[in-house]
Amino acid sequence: MNSILTTPGDYKNLLAYHKAKCVFDGTNYFTHRFYRAGDRTIGQMQQAARSGKQNIIEGNVDGATSTYSNMHLLNIAMGSLDELKEDFEDFLRVNGLQRWELNSDKCIQARNVCARHNEPEYYLNAFEKRSAETIANIMIVIIMQCIALTGRLLASRKKQFLENGGKKEELYKARVEYRKSQHYYTYETQQQAHEPEISYGIQDELPF
Repeated sequence: MNSILTTPGDYKNLLAYHKAKCVFDGTNYFTHRFYRAGDRTIGQMQQAARSGKQNIIEGNVDGATSTYSNMHLLNIAMGSLDELKEDFEDFLRVNGLQRWELNSDKCIQARNVCARHNEPEYYLNAFEKRSAETIANIMIVIIMQCIALTGRLLASRKKQFLENGGKKEELYKARVEYRKSQHYYTYETQQQAHEPEISYGIQDELPF
């Protein structure tokens, strides 16, 4: 039988969540290293990073009972991440630093390596040896991948909604089916969302 209720907490199985942790920790590192204490931008960027991560969590947990809430919060997460990406782009622009072109060698290398690594510690260690320009560009890559993963998750939720309706409709169908069968449902844990297949390439070192 298909599950109709999902179990809060299994957001930890989602790549989007792990990538959002990389965004949050990387943003925290960057703002403390390259902005002066007291700069309002620090709090704004950290809040945008936190909003991206927390709304992925809350959307998944609320999705156990509300499909609308799930989709709404994932939309908020994507908006916050896009705002954060703009902050990193602004940092590069106002400081006269280079923004890597999407198909440049450095950007392609970063995209392949970042697709392979979803552990915040990996980036924090790598950032110690890199410049503000390089780190900002890598953070933009990580954020774009997080947006893509979250968007894929949202698309799967929309598809489920169109095929099966919302949670209330699912519960109604379950009650009807139960009356027919006189058997209780066993509610299974949430299946992981379909997330993008990514070609990692052979390079496993972030650019400088």
